[in-house]
Amino acid sequence: MSIGKLYIISAPSGAGKTSLVRQLMVEVDNLVVSISHTTRGIRPGEKQGEDYYFVSPTEFQALLNNHDLLEHALVFDNYYGTAKKTVEKNLNEGLDVILEIDWQGAQQIKRIRPDSLSIFILPPSTEILEQRLQNRGQDEDHVIARRMRDAVTEMSHHSEFDYILVNDVFERALTELKSIIIANRLTKDRQQLNLKSLIAALLPSS
Repeated sequence: MSIGKLYIISAPSGAGKTSLVRQLMVEVDNLVVSISHTTRGIRPGEKQGEDYYFVSPTEFQALLNNHDLLEHALVFDNYYGTAKKTVEKNLNEGLDVILEIDWQGAQQIKRIRPDSLSIFILPPSTEILEQRLQNRGQDEDHVIARRMRDAVTEMSHHSEFDYILVNDVFERALTELKSIIIANRLTKDRQQLNLKSLIAALLPSS
């Protein structure tokens, strides 16, 4: 069995990353999403341990002090971080792992895990991005304005990623996302491990 692949998926707020990843999980097996720790408050409809691990700033600092986080970043005045132990466990079990993190976390992961693959999701336009943020009904106008400003910073890092998708038509973006995962499961290195017994049977030693 081969070791799983680590995927980084980033996007500006409102680009549809969460919806794409949620549907990807339904349609692709042996794939898990790492649940981040955050210091922000829980929103209506969110669940502890499903959407995030909601922790206090003191608890988050303890995770940092104990070197328990693979990456962390300050986003919209709140800290977010990925637990190292869970990610490594899933990868060692042969599962592909998705990290939904921003460009800051992506840079950290790429430094320590250069074998990871990163995907950036762009919106089709700034107008549609703003409309999606408004349609969510989660933020006041001044918060949406800030998210739009921060989206420019986020999108300016798109060239640092291995793949770039545009979430214009949802089904098309989903197909492209699935294609990346599936194609990377068919690489020579992974298949030689996964198909070791078959290859030995097909090519018996003389």
